[in-house]
Amino acid sequence: MLTILGFAMIATFLVLIMTKKMSPIAALVLIPALFCVAVGQGAQLGDYVIEGVGNLAPTAAMLMFAIVYFGVMIDVGLFDPIVRGILRFCKADPMRIVVGTAVLAAIVSLDGDGSTTFMITVSAMYPLYKRLKMSLVVMTGVAATANGVMNTLPWGGPTARAATALKLDASEIFVPMIPALAMGLLAVFVLAYVLGRRERKRLGMLTLDEALAREPEPETVTAGVGGAGATGGEDRLRKGAAASAGGTGTGTDPGTGAGADAADGDGEEEFQGLDPNRSTLRPKLYWFNAGLTAALLTAMIMELMPIPVLFLLGAALALTVNFPHMPDQRARIAAHADNVLNVSGMVFAAAVFTGVLTGTGMVEHMADWVVGAVPEAMGPHMAIVTGVLSLPLTYFMSNDGFYFGVLPVLAEAGAAHGVSPLEIARASLAGQALHMSSPLVPAVYVLVGMAKVEFGDHTRFTVKWAVLTSLVVLAAGILFGIM
Repeated sequence: MLTILGFAMIATFLVLIMTKKMSPIAALVLIPALFCVAVGQGAQLGDYVIEGVGNLAPTAAMLMFAIVYFGVMIDVGLFDPIVRGILRFCKADPMRIVVGTAVLAAIVSLDGDGSTTFMITVSAMYPLYKRLKMSLVVMTGVAATANGVMNTLPWGGPTARAATALKLDASEIFVPMIPALAMGLLAVFVLAYVLGRRERKRLGMLTLDEALAREPEPETVTAGVGGAGATGGEDRLRKGAAASAGGTGTGTDPGTGAGADAADGDGEEEFQGLDPNRSTLRPKLYWFNAGLTAALLTAMIMELMPIPVLFLLGAALALTVNFPHMPDQRARIAAHADNVLNVSGMVFAAAVFTGVLTGTGMVEHMADWVVGAVPEAMGPHMAIVTGVLSLPLTYFMSNDGFYFGVLPVLAEAGAAHGVSPLEIARASLAGQALHMSSPLVPAVYVLVGMAKVEFGDHTRFTVKWAVLTSLVVLAAGILFGIM
């Protein structure tokens, strides 16, 4: 019964947010609460939620201070050279812009943190997508899928979890997987090229002067993931649409244009890009900020301190050095408050979902049912089975739940048929391209919030391409004989 109710709860949640009957934050809270009562454990709901919040509190803290830190870095101009370089490469060509999105997301993903990747990628590419009226779900889909492939780096999380769960060395898992992951990344670039060609066919190819001469298109107000806007304040932008506090807009399919933004009722204002003359620029502190960011990322990779602590210290130091006066510091914090509130609120709402899913025993029963459904004849092919199962299981479960709860069971079943734990561990990484668009991944709310895309629209567009990319990684791993 718990197995059926677990799948029913997940299906209900996905249907409601994809059909836009409920906002994600409401669905993450109310759906599991109702199902908790339905299984007869309503009295324990408070305990489950508190446990879930406790588990996700470090993630919420990390995202809060990461948003402030990278928001300040964007304010002071640290990433302006990257934006200018992307602009020079893209030349207002939709195909180049989409490919540039994939390349930028893949490069920034080397830091191992999805929220950082999405903040930098969206900040750089959003103005181009808006000005050329490109589909914003193309941007979010390509960025999420590229980050999903790169998330398999040893310091990214899944590889370390697999190594810990099966008592293996992370390098023994990751290094042989490099050719398969390279094929997955190549698949993302090919996907970006194809989607970019579709956008070019729909919109045409313009020069930058022609693009800048375009009139802003009408926009509508919708309620969605939250009124995140962009990561800066009004003084960072040529026009202040990014600072509006309304809901996120709708980035529908690639054929519907750029989607909708939050805007007030008196008129539409368009995010036109980072103002090169904004008052928050700190050119004299550029190398200090670059060094601070490099040191922060290095400390993250080397795990010198917990990531939330590193971002807390980094944000405090960045604010103090770049904005020594208290009114300026308050202004910067206020400029990023919308993003912080919406993302942290979404994380704590997700804690209700994961807390109920775990506390009621649903996730354990679901995992046992899935593993038990594998035919005995498939035993010698447990690596392939693990790879296939990693797609739905890492989408519907947290990485912790999959790697510490399901993977050891799969490895034990494989060992009985002579399949090594290393092969099982490598195969378990195949589903990460899809995992990064899971509603249980906090970073995805940073992505859709900053891009002003409805989570349901992002899911409908991205899932099919992410599944295809994951299958490419799995097929390459089989072809190269590493799983």
